[in-house]
Amino acid sequence: MTRLAGAHLKQALTPEGWQRNLSAEFAADGTIATLVQDDNPRGLPVYDNPVVPGITNLHSHAFQYAMAGLSEVRRNPVDSFWSWRDIMYFFALTLSPEDMRAIAARLYLALLKGGYTGIVEFHYVHNDLDGSPYARPEELSLAIFDAGEQTGLELTHLPVFYAHSNFGGLPPTDGQRRFITDADRYAALLQALAPRAERAGHRLGIAPHSLRAATAEDIARLMDLRRSLLPGCPVHIHVAEQVKEVEDALAFGQRRPVEMLFDHAPVDEAWCLIHATHLSDAEVSRIARSGAVVGLCPMTESNLGDGIFRAPDYLAQGGRFGIGSDSNIATSAARELEQLEYSQRLRDRQRNVLAAETQPHVAANLWTRAAAGGAQAAGRPMGALAVGGMASFVELTSPEPAAMAVVGRDMALDYHVFAGRGLHVGDVVVRGRRVLSAGQHPEEEAILQGYAKAMARIGTRLDAR
Repeated sequence: MTRLAGAHLKQALTPEGWQRNLSAEFAADGTIATLVQDDNPRGLPVYDNPVVPGITNLHSHAFQYAMAGLSEVRRNPVDSFWSWRDIMYFFALTLSPEDMRAIAARLYLALLKGGYTGIVEFHYVHNDLDGSPYARPEELSLAIFDAGEQTGLELTHLPVFYAHSNFGGLPPTDGQRRFITDADRYAALLQALAPRAERAGHRLGIAPHSLRAATAEDIARLMDLRRSLLPGCPVHIHVAEQVKEVEDALAFGQRRPVEMLFDHAPVDEAWCLIHATHLSDAEVSRIARSGAVVGLCPMTESNLGDGIFRAPDYLAQGGRFGIGSDSNIATSAARELEQLEYSQRLRDRQRNVLAAETQPHVAANLWTRAAAGGAQAAGRPMGALAVGGMASFVELTSPEPAAMAVVGRDMALDYHVFAGRGLHVGDVVVRGRRVLSAGQHPEEEAILQGYAKAMARIGTRLDAR
């Protein structure tokens, strides 16, 4: 991985739209120190192809990358998220720390090739196969750290607090035994991870899994822990993903999940509400006013049959969002944004729903917003090609240069997102370091071999069960 002092961008997507001939110099901390329009007098490395800001993937469960395809068989008369979850639990009970490390590295390589430059890992597999703590409680989190460092994908790590099976503090099920923790063990985990995170430049945050898995009292304790150990860190939570969750919340506390969350927690700009699919008008407004980011995972939400987010209503009120790959059935930022737009078109029977008055190009509008929201949710500097923003960007290259003759300069990203044969990812720069060169990673062969060995081991264990 090569560290760059700067780059000259022939065509770059900035907060002001597409601009040409920009020279960017990078600071030692991996942010953009200067950005001027000139003819490259300093002789910086030149990018002739279009360049867009890197997107931080704000929601991932890395281990689920290896189970893609295992749940696409009807085993229940009414398959849903809840029947999928049973398969996920079964799969999670087969993985070793070595497997977790290999799967995460393979996923993170795929995400780099899919246009992401950062990852927020919502990590809830903590315990050994029988549910007992590892000798090092941070064992599986360290596997995630190793994968981030091997690939160069910028990591914000969220160890997940998971204590209950449903509203009211119901006891966990046996299938959840690898996820379960308590307040003291959770604090010890954060303290064990902090020195390594600081040395490697990883960001740590706090994540109550959901209102099903963490009670109001649990969340209050987590906020106390945040103030003492990780002041100002990101806080993420699953909320209002399924209709059943809304129904269960109403049955338990006569309030919808987002209403309940705002009553229990100090939700502000540091928070990210994952999914937030099923919202009332009042909840849409309340989230938008809070400054929190909504974490949308359109491919996974579609795969699980969760529902469609109310994007036009939310964005019209100034709401902020980012995108994540969640179950990692898809690893392309373009596919997530395409699915986000197409879901709105199917519901509203209109086209170009998520354009904006100031940005009529749907792809540019969504990409810019997702880059900004992802950086905010990760607790990172601004996600934009601008002074003070992260020096993280993605080069878009065409496998058929002749096809670009009919694509206007301002339409390069439209082509990348909405044309199935569109632009590919070339170089990827993360905080000033080139981690992909012409779409290739220096550790690629080792990562692929490690993943192949892990899948062989997992296959043997699944067969034995």
